[in-house]
Amino acid sequence: MKKQVWFDARETSPQDGVILPYIYNSNLDTIVVKAENRSLYKAPMKSIFVVDIKTEKDLEQVKKEDILMSDNEALLKKAHDNGNKTCIYLTVNDKESLENAWKIGLNYNYVVIEFESETNIPLELVIARLQKTNTTLLKKVDNASDAEIAFGVMEHGSDGVMLSTKVLEEVVMLQKTINKYQAQKVTILPGKVKQIEHIGMGHRACIDTTSLMQPNEGMIIGSLSQGGILVSSETHFLPYMNLRPFRVNAGAVHSYVWCPNNTTEYITDLKSGSKVLVIDNEGNAREVSVGRIKTEVRPLLKITVEVNEIEISTIVQDDWHIRVLGINGEPYNASCLTPGTILAAYVCEPGRHVGIKIDESILEK
Repeated sequence: MKKQVWFDARETSPQDGVILPYIYNSNLDTIVVKAENRSLYKAPMKSIFVVDIKTEKDLEQVKKEDILMSDNEALLKKAHDNGNKTCIYLTVNDKESLENAWKIGLNYNYVVIEFESETNIPLELVIARLQKTNTTLLKKVDNASDAEIAFGVMEHGSDGVMLSTKVLEEVVMLQKTINKYQAQKVTILPGKVKQIEHIGMGHRACIDTTSLMQPNEGMIIGSLSQGGILVSSETHFLPYMNLRPFRVNAGAVHSYVWCPNNTTEYITDLKSGSKVLVIDNEGNAREVSVGRIKTEVRPLLKITVEVNEIEISTIVQDDWHIRVLGINGEPYNASCLTPGTILAAYVCEPGRHVGIKIDESILEK
């Protein structure tokens, strides 16, 4: 889910030595500037300029590759005729302006909307109108927290935000937020089941998240730091109880679970608010928050899998209702697994210290 961030530098000096250098060295590459200052910025080649135009004379200050922004439709018509991409800037403060916003926005490449009301309902309505169009919708925000909310409204969220702030910390926080919305990919490989062992009683934990998962999603759980298997979300048929699509009945309490930024956590170290990765059988990954960890004593099953001549193992609850995912996303009941079954697996170089990958000699078995 690619989200756009425009930094509003119209009230920031082109010689600013704090925020702009950070912007230049980050992946926040779109900068909104005044037309009279367009030539004063010493930005890297990757930078994209959105130029706020007020008069026809401002059109002389811009370049062909610039996006031109204005609340004046006549000026934007001239900008379009000159070959520039265009952005209409609108304010929504009542029902009439709300209705006009999406209708007007359809005529431009981008629309930036400043909502005067604190409720997100107007944003929701504009998203609903524009989400299947070619117009990119951005909300004007003053801080990173409002940006994250805008990204999540109606699941789809706005296509982006224009951040107007002079506070570096807000820019840094938004950088961290936007990183979560960039596509994450994990290499999922076929793993052949080599051995199934009933190993007796032990503590296992369920990871309950604040998100809903799909039938082909789960978490990478492993006994060894060199990898694990994709343990399914509770999204498949259960004869005696309701489904729990927010849950992964993950495994024994000593297990690793894979988390954002190529880190792992022991299941027992997770708590409410911790971040973990939800991954599907094709390796598409997204960051979710833990709601709670539920630990109980249950019979346990050790699954040993071979991936490219590397053996990894995962210990899960020994029960029919625990599912692990096949390479094509098909669910297998853990207690019915047989040698030769092909599961979705993940392998990496071994060696972890407090969940962080390190280079050292290590032997796990």
